[in-house]
Amino acid sequence: MRDLPWFLLPALLLSACAAPPGITLPRQQAWVDGKRVEYVTTDISDGTMAAQAGIHHVPRLAGAVGMGSTSLTERVYKFADGAQISVFASGPAPVGSARPDPNYSPLWRLVLVRWKPARPPRELRSEEAVLDAQASGDVELDVTGIVVNCPITRGVDGSALRGVR
Repeated sequence: MRDLPWFLLPALLLSACAAPPGITLPRQQAWVDGKRVEYVTTDISDGTMAAQAGIHHVPRLAGAVGMGSTSLTERVYKFADGAQISVFASGPAPVGSARPDPNYSPLWRLVLVRWKPARPPRELRSEEAVLDAQASGDVELDVTGIVVNCPITRGVDGSALRGVR
């Protein structure tokens, strides 16, 4: 390492984190501002949910929840009955190194959405729609302390991270 040119060290370090060719992660879909995005889920702070999903249980992720600007998380709205795909509060557009949305984080604080009895469910496709449904008394929101790592791999503009299939 000592004889390695200094400019090769960052590439070497980054390659240590790169996935070997041929690894496939199950992709999922969610809504961001009325558009579908694709993401993968790798880790969650809740043991029961980790076992159900077959992903890493990482209790330390819960420490990413802070107050206001100190939080490393955004909100993901998950429908408790599984009636629809989740809704992310934000997403990168484009994905990759240029991130015009400074609020985007792949760490999401889980908010469970439940339709109130006698309220007709409908598909909600944005955080604004979820919050409007709450304000009109259609849904209840349960902000949990659960944090999930779900990087968006295909953004709202349709662009994908390099190597995503």
